[in-house]
Formats: sequence, structure tokens, C-alpha cells
Amino acid sequence: MDFNFTPEEEALRRQARKVAVEELEPLAPEADESYEVTPQVTQILAREGLFRYIAPEEYGGHGIRVTNICIVREELARACAQADTTFAMNGLGSYPTVLAGSEEQKRRYLPPLASGEKLGSFALTEPDGGSDVAAMKTIAVRDGDSYVLNGMKRFVSQTGAAHTYTVFAKTDPSARSRGISAFVVEEGTPGFSTDRRLRVLAPHAIGEPLFEDCRIPVSNLLGKEGDGMKIALSTLDMFRTTVGAAVLGLALAAYDEAISYSQHRFAFSQPLAEFQATQFKIADMATSIDAARLLIYRAAWLKDQGQDRVILEASMAKLFATEMAQKVADDSLQIHGGMGVVKGMAIERIFREVRAARIYEGTSEIQRITISREILKRVRG
Repeated sequence: MDFNFTPEEEALRRQARKVAVEELEPLAPEADESYEVTPQVTQILAREGLFRYIAPEEYGGHGIRVTNICIVREELARACAQADTTFAMNGLGSYPTVLAGSEEQKRRYLPPLASGEKLGSFALTEPDGGSDVAAMKTIAVRDGDSYVLNGMKRFVSQTGAAHTYTVFAKTDPSARSRGISAFVVEEGTPGFSTDRRLRVLAPHAIGEPLFEDCRIPVSNLLGKEGDGMKIALSTLDMFRTTVGAAVLGLALAAYDEAISYSQHRFAFSQPLAEFQATQFKIADMATSIDAARLLIYRAAWLKDQGQDRVILEASMAKLFATEMAQKVADDSLQIHGGMGVVKGMAIERIFREVRAARIYEGTSEIQRITISREILKRVRG
């Protein structure tokens, strides 16, 4: 077994780490508290060519490998959460087109997302349809050479900043999940509003896109009518492992803060790091981080090697990593004591950032259901 990155992967890790530390980390205190996408962050990612890792080579990318996406997300999230979100959303927003888009759609939408000229988004969740995707109420009705969309989405990152949105709507409400279809909706389309924003625990550009008689051409349908559920689940399956990599980066940032603070904060005439209670926390943090890393990069490697189904491995990686990161952030904050809850402290920001990952792209509860079903399916043969 070889647990090392290839030379190309290691070069990417060094590049991502360098730009993260030198350019993105200084922007994090402001960018990670903003409800808008910070142009400077996007410009840095585009200049470094990092968006190109979410697109095929023939459409301006470097090819899509889960390991590379994990490497980038780990390093970005460790330094600046907004940089990771912007990178990841371009991947989520574009991958449905990679999966199901026509040649014309791919050539139109993928190159500007790969270059960072434009930003993408992924609009699946609704007020009454989160984990229960089939409960969505957004409707798309065929009218001649157009579809007319009506409904509202919720928790859509990069709302107001994205140029293209992959939107899921029912073209056949009676068919539930089999009646869901996927569309590309461009900013500025009449009847499409991104004015509704949400205020969340860890600020970023997130909102509730609204569709009121929003008319889009038939050519914006991805795949065929009824393909939407398959496209959505395939996209989430692809990126589930990379969520683990992002929270791995956050856990590493929390761990770094704990080490630094415990060595410089004195109590009872000695550094906190000299106390056994602190040492036990540090040992548990380091062990959990390492275990998560192995699960994450195993799942990524299996996918890149061509294994058809990595649902079990990806769900295990996402579940363990997100729960781990929450615990590491909490232990790090505890080591900081009262200073850990002071605004402006890095650990306070990290603590807020890490919480949502146990919910989005499949809650921890959904991951446990998925894992148990896969195990039982294999046992039954």
C-alpha cells in the first residue's frame, strides 16, 4: 500500500498551500465574515488555475480527479473558508453539465467556469425539500420551445454572485423523484430573482433564489426530462468525499490554533501545553485528523481508479470527517478558554464554519442510513 501522493499531486498540494498561506489566509478574517463573494478571492483562485481542476481537459480544465479536488479543498479551507466555498460551488454548479450536458452546453458553460471568468451554483434544496429531495415543489412546465419555472430554492451558496445556476425542478409532479429534471438558468433571466438572502452562523453568500414565470429555452434542459434525480445524486456522490477534505482543512486549522495557543498561554506558571489534560486533547485531535485523512483519500483514490460505486467509502469519509472536525474545533476552543469565544479569534470563526458540514450535501443521519444500507446490501449479496 502506498499512502503517498504522486509527484503531480504533491506539486498541486504545495501550490495550493503556498497561495493559501501567502495570499488567502490574510483575507480570511474579512472574507469569512462577509455575505458577499470577495472578488479578490475569486481572482486569486482563477489566476492560480485552481478552478481548472473541476473541468475536463477538452473544456479548459485539467481533468476531474477527486484526489486533486480534495487536495485543493483541504488547503483552501485550512486558510480561508470562502475560498473553499467558491471553489467547491464552481464544481457543484458545473458537474451536472459535465455529466449530462450536450456538446453545445459543455462548450458554452464549462470553459468560463474552469477559467474563473464566471461562477456557478447548485440549486437543489427547498424550504420543504432538503434530505427529502422528492418533496420539492419547484415546477417546470413545457411551453413550446421553452420551460416556465415557478418555485423557490433555499440554502443556495453564491446566490447573487453566480452567473449560471443548475436548477432542479419537477416536470412531472405525479412521478415524484422520477419526475425531476435539471436545467441551467443564467443570471438576469426574467422571472429569476436572487434578491432573497439568508443570515447564517458562518456568513457567506447564500440565499433563496425565486422563480416566478421564469422562461428558459428548452436547450437549457440537461439530459432528458426525468434525469434530474440521477444527475443530482451523481453530483453529490462525486463531491461527498471532498466535503470531508474541506473539513479536514478546518480541523487542521483548529489544531494549529490549539498547538500555538497552548504553548504561549501560561497558567500556574507553566504553558497550557505542559498540562496532561491539554496533551490528551492534542493527542486525540492528531489521531482523529489522521484517521479522517485516510478515509478521505482512500475514497478519492478508489473513485479515481475507476471503481464504479464508492458510495459506502465516500459516506464513511464524509460522516467521520465532519463529526471529527466538529470535535476538534470544540476541543481547540476549550483549550483557548474564554478567549475562544471572543470575536476576532481564529478559533471562534473556525468553530462557526465547521458546523454546517454535518448538514449540507447529506446530513450525518443520512450518511448513516446510506452506510448501513450499503453494508446490508453487500451482506445479502
